[in-house]
Amino acid sequence: MAINIFRGTSDETIDRLIEAFEKYQHDHPRAEIDLYRHSRFSVRVRLVDPDFTGHNLSERSRIAWGYLDEVPDDDVGDISQFLMLAPEEKEKSYGSMEFEDPIPSEFSPSVPDSPAR
Repeated sequence: MAINIFRGTSDETIDRLIEAFEKYQHDHPRAEIDLYRHSRFSVRVRLVDPDFTGHNLSERSRIAWGYLDEVPDDDVGDISQFLMLAPEEKEKSYGSMEFEDPIPSEFSPSVPDSPAR
C-alpha cells in the first residue's frame, strides 16, 4: 500500500518522514500510512497496521517510533499526532476522526511563513 499525503502538499519535513515510513511499509506491507501538515509546526501521522492487533500502545510505539530514529529531531518534533491503530480501531478512534475532519489551525500550510527546513 502507498504512503498518502492525506491533505495539502509535501515539504522537506514530510519528505523525510515519508522516507522513514517507506522502510516501515517495506517491513509491514499491509500497513496504511497517512500523513499531512496540519499547521506550520504540526504534522499528523496515522499508521493503521494489522500487525498492531493484540499489541498495547507501548508495544506499538516501540515498533513504530524506531523507524524515525534517523529522521532529524526537528522533523520528528513536528509530529503532533501519531496514531498507531489496528484496522478495527480506525473507525472508533477519536484521533482518527480528527484526522478525517480536522479542526482548522490558525497557521495553515499555505501561510507564507510556514517553516522551510
